[in-house]
Amino acid sequence: METHLIGPADGLRVELLAYGATVHRLLVPTPSGPRNVVLGHRTREEYVAGTAFLGATVGRFANRIADGRFDLDGTTYALAVNENGSTLHGGPAGFDTRDWTLAALGPDSATFTLVSPDGDQGFPGTVRASVTYTVEGTVEGTVEGGAVAVELTATTDAPTPVSLTQHSYFQLDGEGAGSVDDHTLSVHADAYTPTDARLLPTGELAAVDGTPFDLRAATRLGDAVRTGHPQLLAARGIDHNLVLRGSGMREVATLRTRDLALTLSTDAPGLQVYTGNFLDGTVVGPSGRGYRQGDGVALEPQAFPDTPNRPAFGDATLRPGETYRRRVRWAFDAG
Repeated sequence: METHLIGPADGLRVELLAYGATVHRLLVPTPSGPRNVVLGHRTREEYVAGTAFLGATVGRFANRIADGRFDLDGTTYALAVNENGSTLHGGPAGFDTRDWTLAALGPDSATFTLVSPDGDQGFPGTVRASVTYTVEGTVEGTVEGGAVAVELTATTDAPTPVSLTQHSYFQLDGEGAGSVDDHTLSVHADAYTPTDARLLPTGELAAVDGTPFDLRAATRLGDAVRTGHPQLLAARGIDHNLVLRGSGMREVATLRTRDLALTLSTDAPGLQVYTGNFLDGTVVGPSGRGYRQGDGVALEPQAFPDTPNRPAFGDATLRPGETYRRRVRWAFDAG
């Protein structure tokens, strides 16, 4: 499997795969040596066969579009569906399933590009997408000050919904270390978007008060997912969009374990928190462990789910002459 490694030899490093513009490994320096803090497959063949979006760049539209349909400028578009009659993460052949082109590679950065033709998965317009990964500020031999910046861009020749995201699952104790139950997570969000039995948003913006989605103070993930709240039943845990405070590039979440912390910054309006609820032991990682429910947590900056069908959620339409841009930054520090 051909991969591309960026970052200093004794510092924060990212190993990338052109298939899905995927983060295969994210190596954080620790006193006991490099620690891979993301879940992944062992081979390219397993990435191709996989359905969990491990480390992938997701598009053309992240999360769910209800019933695989939306109206845009007076036309109804029917999309390829891949989850309970709806379109998840761009459809069965979304951007995560494509061989991206390595357009640029340097010591600390890599850029991948992809052309998605008009009609791809039912979406209108030819979209030209790119994702750039950059290792920033790392000091060799230490995690302090190290960060990975992710910039996702797209242009189109016809109006189309676009929402790209990065779908890495984090396990700060190390890939294959087991459950993230003892990780704590805080998110700057006062509201969330409740979902129905098909995990589609109901259209409501609900206050997080008194729910497992109240992560305004650092909360142990194992406690949050075992509250018995009705919203957790269909999802088997947390798989929900949190409505982030503020706008522009800002710190929105912190994930922490015994000796390592990850602070996530983004310019996105929403953050999907997904606690790996459908991992069932059949996906085996590089460590040899079969990933089980809760073995990683994905933090996915995004437009709100089903925005193309819910004008109250905003406008996720990209039009000719515009450039879509989404920024994500993972900053690491010793816990």
